[in-house]
Amino acid sequence: MSPEPDEKLAEGTLISHLLELRSRLMRAMIAILIALIPCAYYQNTIFTFVAQPLIDRLPKGVTLIATNVMAPFMAPFTLALFVALFIAMPYVLYQIWAFVAPGLYKHEKKFAIPLLVSSVLLFYGGVAFAYKFVFPAVFKFFVSTTPKGVTMSTDISSYLSFVVKIFFGFGLAFEVPIAVVLLVITGLVSLEKLRSNRGYVLIGIFIIAAALTPPDAISMSIMAIPMYLLYEGGLIMAYFLAKMRREQAEREEEEQKRGGGKS
Repeated sequence: MSPEPDEKLAEGTLISHLLELRSRLMRAMIAILIALIPCAYYQNTIFTFVAQPLIDRLPKGVTLIATNVMAPFMAPFTLALFVALFIAMPYVLYQIWAFVAPGLYKHEKKFAIPLLVSSVLLFYGGVAFAYKFVFPAVFKFFVSTTPKGVTMSTDISSYLSFVVKIFFGFGLAFEVPIAVVLLVITGLVSLEKLRSNRGYVLIGIFIIAAALTPPDAISMSIMAIPMYLLYEGGLIMAYFLAKMRREQAEREEEEQKRGGGKS
């Protein structure tokens, strides 16, 4: 018994989508590999740049150390891979967008593109904020609290793990406005409810900050305060977006009424 025409059509559509997905993923991987070539070449320079906030605050004569035979190569190379992904991320997200966009309505595309661009810029902003403001304060605090007779010689692999966690944590923390906007425009949570629950949100932000940052009040506050300010910014963005959508819906309804009256 041969398959029905509809079944053949559905199967062909699924295969074409899978082939397109593979093509998009391959392009994203190639972009990451292209970005990795210069990053791998300058991997030691990149690692020194990322480690500079700690190096500047270590006691005189103290340096970072490697306790594993492969660490002098693997730690900088792993960081180079993360940096390559960081550089290629806009193109990777574009490939994801190009795969998803045909299935979206025109008005959904209109809101999705600014949100996508904003999410990338905010993530970059979170990483830059962590490097410029968080690391100096945190490392200064840690070095100043080192007990007498103890030399702070940090292993480069442990340092890499620490900074990647902080970069990722602050990058995600700066996505708070996008999360707020998506919750409102999708109708999952009303703007009024988010406004009325500010106290609970503030407590939740401090809990998240405590989980993502080192166990000290300074690091937690440095993350929690910008997160809450970004939350308030997200409420403002959501208010204007919701207002724009409401006005657009009213205009479309009015045009439909006019069109119906003419016919």
